[in-house]
Amino acid sequence: MERCAALMIEEPEKLRGRWLETFPGHGRLYVELGCGKGRFTADTAETMPETLYIAVEKVPDAMILAMEKIDRRGLENVRFIDADAKLLNTMFAEGEADRIYINFCDPWPKSRDAKLRLTSPFFLRVYADVLKEGGQIHFKTDNTPLFDWSIGQFEAEGWQLSEVTHDLHADGPVGVMTDYEAKFYEQGMKINRLVAARTAESRSLSRDGAVPRLRNASLTDARGYEESLEANRRNNA
Repeated sequence: MERCAALMIEEPEKLRGRWLETFPGHGRLYVELGCGKGRFTADTAETMPETLYIAVEKVPDAMILAMEKIDRRGLENVRFIDADAKLLNTMFAEGEADRIYINFCDPWPKSRDAKLRLTSPFFLRVYADVLKEGGQIHFKTDNTPLFDWSIGQFEAEGWQLSEVTHDLHADGPVGVMTDYEAKFYEQGMKINRLVAARTAESRSLSRDGAVPRLRNASLTDARGYEESLEANRRNNA
């Protein structure tokens, strides 16, 4: 952690609205939620040196591994924040970000935990605050029930969907993979992916307020739940 200290932003709220000014030479700001061990972070940032890439991770042990990857490669366009995604709008100003990546987040299958899903209405409104109009969320998951549920949330919250697929790698590997994704691909598991664009109609926390309590949001009754559960068991065996 000491060796990689220069990559860590200790007080991100102080850079709110000034990220590109603070790190000149970058024309766009991308944010990744839950970078894990950093394979996707490093590979993606390396292909776009003109983009300032901010990885938000609340598990320090995983983040250290990701920071070491960035340090070894000598990438100058990546910084890390140890924080929860629900605080995103305290770290980034309205319309400051161009893109958000959400890869293989926890599905929180029980109805009482639905508000914790990173594609729940509360989080979508936080993202709408920090993304510029036309800014995108790139979402990937192996969990089909979560993916289908998320589609409904994006549509209800006023986001425009594109590139929606339940089998991203059907014709061979597509794009940069995470560590989980590479393992899933080798096992023949299908990967779900979509791109959601913020529109003028997208509901935001600052404009439309918090969402009412989610009801009947269990994923355990959804199509494909048992298949996703078994696939996760195999992967973690």
